[in-house]
Amino acid sequence: MDFLDKLTRDLRTRRISRRRFMQQGLAAGATVSALSLTADMVHAQTPKKGGHFRVARGHGATTDKLDPGVIENGYTIGLSLGGYQGYLTQIGTDGGLEPSLAESWESSPDAKTWTFKLRDGLEFHNGRTVKASDVVASINHHRGEGNTSAAGPLVAPVVDLKADGDLVVVVELESGNADFPFIMTDYHLPVMPANDDGTMNWQDYIGCGSYVLDNYDAGVSSQLSRHANHWSDDVAFFDTVEVLSIIDQNARTSALVSGDVHVIDRVDLKTAALLGRRPGVNLKTTTGTLHYSLPMLCDVDPYTDNNIRLAVKYAIDRQELVDKILFGYGEVGNDHPIGSGQRFYNDELEQRTYDPDRAKFHLKEAGMDSIQLEIMASEAAFAGAVDAAILIQNSAKGAGIDLKVNRQPNDGFWADHWMKSPFITSYWSGRPVEDQMFSTTYQTGVSWNESHWSNERFDKLLVEARAELDEAKRRDMYFEMQKILNEQGGSAIPMFASYVFGVGDDVGMPEQLATNWDLDGERYMERWWLNS
Repeated sequence: MDFLDKLTRDLRTRRISRRRFMQQGLAAGATVSALSLTADMVHAQTPKKGGHFRVARGHGATTDKLDPGVIENGYTIGLSLGGYQGYLTQIGTDGGLEPSLAESWESSPDAKTWTFKLRDGLEFHNGRTVKASDVVASINHHRGEGNTSAAGPLVAPVVDLKADGDLVVVVELESGNADFPFIMTDYHLPVMPANDDGTMNWQDYIGCGSYVLDNYDAGVSSQLSRHANHWSDDVAFFDTVEVLSIIDQNARTSALVSGDVHVIDRVDLKTAALLGRRPGVNLKTTTGTLHYSLPMLCDVDPYTDNNIRLAVKYAIDRQELVDKILFGYGEVGNDHPIGSGQRFYNDELEQRTYDPDRAKFHLKEAGMDSIQLEIMASEAAFAGAVDAAILIQNSAKGAGIDLKVNRQPNDGFWADHWMKSPFITSYWSGRPVEDQMFSTTYQTGVSWNESHWSNERFDKLLVEARAELDEAKRRDMYFEMQKILNEQGGSAIPMFASYVFGVGDDVGMPEQLATNWDLDGERYMERWWLNS
């Protein structure tokens, strides 16, 4: 079988022809029917150029901006990561780090100095050559006093940044960071043209990704076309791409079933199995770091008292949410954002379960026998968010918590309630490395700290773990940080969800899909193709 596996790989990578594959396979003892089936499958997985590709996303709002420092939902992330933007490095389908605009990088022994070498001949969509000075301007866009970029915490350790000629960028950090090249994959950190004054020009939507953004109508649609002078010939197989924002789940599903679009995300999990049995539709699932959170503002009463936060956490029946909201497409969360498949996941931490008696205990510790709370819930956060809030409302009754569920409209939910209302439904797609997730959302004072939480010990460990090159010591630090979040954090994180999306029969895609984001790591534009 090893020989046949090698033959299949050779056919997939075009090292041998179909005829040679059949001849050698028969000689190895395989049947004609088995070889023909394998060859047909390989053919279906071979990228083909051409066609107009239409995608319907369950994200997007009329308030969205494409300033890289503020993009925050699946619609704008997909436009950036696999669309019109280019990045120094990227996450591969196996979760590993791969070169992109930077063909290579190296660090000093203490991981404080990182040197990135750009590919020669990189081109922006307006024909201008990509230079090291553009990289400097792009990173500096997220730096400086008063900067509110969500990537600010990621690049805050940068103390010096310079271009060494046109193709080399040298980054000096205040302390070592073994994961810094991973940080450069963050969707907030694309390389865009530098203005004459050294600032970054994001307003003209000029990127260096595999597609050109021809038109962008926030919260409605985007049109893109293949970038003819992109550095790689192995990506961007569609001639043109149209991305629609269709928040309504029924409308999105109907668009796929009718053939109006080729792909939809955020499939209704209640009817996912039924959708997968529809002719012409395939259901795809991947499991990674996507998690649903319920942030409580720690600087707003009553959530300033950790006992109240713990009471809420113990009042949630997590398994019921996985069964009734995710329909089994996921697993229970433990009130921290690190997925069970990640490198430093704390598998020694006791799993929190539904315990109304413990919830009542913490209410008493807060000086209460019961409490009335309100949660702002919207399907903009995740499919089933309102139903999830109602389930929590029911389970919380037994813990002495009277939870009012206030259903909010999808459009404007993030602008009106995220980091403003004391208790809401939210979601995070996670990050490939622990430092990136913690620095973006849980470090004191960062712009996307959605629960306004602050913990001195956590902040200290975050800095120390980032610079620690000993894997065992880093593990211990990240384990402790997860424990702190579990016991003292401002967000309940009751479940991790699988990505579930529907695609038409005519859509081709690689055998292995990335799991770091939805839709193949949000690189569906680059990696998929049409077979018809």
